[in-house]
Amino acid sequence: MADKKVVLGIDIGGTGIKFGLVNRDGKILFSDKVKTKGYPKPDPLPADLKKRIAPVLKEQQLELAGVGIGSPNGNYFDGTIDHAPNLPWKGLIPLKDYFKKAFRKPVALTNDAKAAAIGEMYFGAAKGCKNYLFITLGTGLGSGVIVNGQLVYGHDSLAGELGHVIVYRNGRLCGCGRKGCIEQYASATGIVKTYYELLRNKSIDKFRLSLGNMLDAEMICDMAMKDDEIAQEAFYRTGWILGFHLANSVCYTRPEKIFLFGGLAQAGDLLFEPVKNSFEEHLMPIYQGKIPILPSGLKESEAAILGAASLIWDEIKD
Repeated sequence: MADKKVVLGIDIGGTGIKFGLVNRDGKILFSDKVKTKGYPKPDPLPADLKKRIAPVLKEQQLELAGVGIGSPNGNYFDGTIDHAPNLPWKGLIPLKDYFKKAFRKPVALTNDAKAAAIGEMYFGAAKGCKNYLFITLGTGLGSGVIVNGQLVYGHDSLAGELGHVIVYRNGRLCGCGRKGCIEQYASATGIVKTYYELLRNKSIDKFRLSLGNMLDAEMICDMAMKDDEIAQEAFYRTGWILGFHLANSVCYTRPEKIFLFGGLAQAGDLLFEPVKNSFEEHLMPIYQGKIPILPSGLKESEAAILGAASLIWDEIKD
């Protein structure tokens, strides 16, 4: 039944929990979601999901090979969710153990951005690529570092947090508690802050009028597309600092390629052009012209489930 094997991929978020059955080719045969607040305690979640997928497995004659989970603060080595601030479950949650007990199948859990990084290798634009950086540009800046075909976890599963490299000393306060982290500048949240800073400096009247509008990154993108100079400058500054940061990151890993994923990356050339220009400008000469920066090949709507499922496909390569 090798051709009938599937993995249950689960993406745990602060609002919802998405899950789906994924085959080796990256096709999602079934997907659904539940509300996170429906589980004030995580213990009942595995049994509930098992009941939801059981009829599908039976009807399509599928064999479940394992369960992959992507979660904020997911610890791959311990199989725990460690003090995730946006989840109702506090402290150290042994979620891998809960799922192993319910399913009696291989279970893997990691940080959601790291899961997506592996998903890029199996189901996205990084097929055949063994060394790359994967950057998610959402509310924050998530990342995964792939070296020799393996995700870099480091000593305690917490390596590869490129979003928390400081780029401005005593800069914007970050959720991690430090100041000046790159995710406070190169993210959907960061570009909004940059736009308002520029607006305040260039036109105090427009700044005051804008305060009640609750702008977001997508709106700033639309404004930039319509030739709003301040919105365009916000994208330029965001891209410039990201390109600078990525150029420094190359010195550690020498990736073959760099992939950008997430809502901010959907802006296309508005973001990619300043990123690439700044990247090449700040690279060591021995690296210049050798490392393309590319959009992710994963669909935004499928990436979380595919990334989670790829954790198991990565462990059972045979």
